Amino acid sequence: MTAAPIVYVCITCRGAGASDVEPRPGALLAEAVERVAAGTEVTVRRLRCFANCSRGPSAAMRANGSWTYVFGGLDEQNAGALIEGARMLAAAGNGILPWRGRPDILKRGLIARVPPLDFQEVDQ
Repeated sequence: MTAAPIVYVCITCRGAGASDVEPRPGALLAEAVERVAAGTEVTVRRLRCFANCSRGPSAAMRANGSWTYVFGGLDEQNAGALIEGARMLAAAGNGILPWRGRPDILKRGLIARVPPLDFQEVDQ
């Protein structure tokens, strides 16, 4: 994989049990991720609602043809980990984010891994 990675950040996330404060923690996370991504090949896109409210703030990452990874329980301090993980994913030849070397928050905060649209399971 050599395609530029994309990190999607939910800007409406409040976090588990959080009140309706402004700015929302998800928006603060998006701002932090954008700051860290500045000057890199990583694109950051803001969106509304991953429907992961009980484990927000949430973000997802993918690169062209890769699996998509969704993470929760994030905050502004995790911006660097998201960019590091997105770069690791883009460099992975098999489209799968390596476990070894992955930032800890991207291990314990993993919500889902979604296959690419053209994925074909191989029977073993």
